[in-house]
Amino acid sequence: MSAVEHPISLRGDSRVRRRRYVNRIAELAALVAALAAVAVLAIVVLSVAKRGAGVISLDFLTKPLPLFGLPGGGIAPLIVGSAVIVGVATLIALPIGVLTALFLSEFAPRRLRAPIQLALDLMNGLPSIIIGVFVFGLLIYGHTQSGWAGGFALSIVMLPLIARSTQEVLRLVPQMYRDGALALGASRWRTVLGIVLPSAIGGILTGTVLAIARAAGETAPLLFTTSIYVNSITTDVRHAMPNMPVQIFIWSESPDPLDHERAWATALILLLFVLVSSLLARAALARWRKKMGQ
Repeated sequence: MSAVEHPISLRGDSRVRRRRYVNRIAELAALVAALAAVAVLAIVVLSVAKRGAGVISLDFLTKPLPLFGLPGGGIAPLIVGSAVIVGVATLIALPIGVLTALFLSEFAPRRLRAPIQLALDLMNGLPSIIIGVFVFGLLIYGHTQSGWAGGFALSIVMLPLIARSTQEVLRLVPQMYRDGALALGASRWRTVLGIVLPSAIGGILTGTVLAIARAAGETAPLLFTTSIYVNSITTDVRHAMPNMPVQIFIWSESPDPLDHERAWATALILLLFVLVSSLLARAALARWRKKMGQ
């Protein structure tokens, strides 16, 4: 008695067709969501550029801050102050973040890895205004505002970003590099410092650039730490330093229409810095991943 042969349909039954329809709908919904996100970004960039591009000039980028109600002036103190504050934050956050990631990826036992990882995740989601209040109570209350206090506040913002990005790139380093160094008699710490860390340096720098771009636009921590400053260029971190995020906030609250135009122009400069930094970081990361793959 021969078995009955059923014809095979390459198009599938009704359940397969339904899954295909659902899959296409899900793909379409994801595409629409991605386009909506890009559209929102484009609207923000074009809106800021439309209102601020007309004010930007060489004098605007090189002159000191203007006095209230007077035309002219520039944002040179804001550019220098923001660069110094972010530089201080990077000097604090970069070594701590990289060492934390190295400990978690290479040395930490499981009972320590989970709570430290949880702490980093909580820090990454911590509102920046909470960080500002914390640093104000720790360093400013009873003292004067200072640039290094602002840098310390921004370093708290940058630390979890650098640590997480460093962890991700350390995972991309092939295990054979570690095994080969250990097989040749190198100690664990020498393997990490001499083989693993240099192999991941490109990705670490990329994560650092992204963290700098994130911290450069933070306003709340700087309002509590370095918001009462002079109108001239200063590099003394012991005193409050001019910076772009706080000045944008001050100008946006001013009744003077000229200040509103300056706020839009300064916001455009800050936005361009963040966009260019992010694009350069993405390009560097893609190049590093390609190199590691080869």
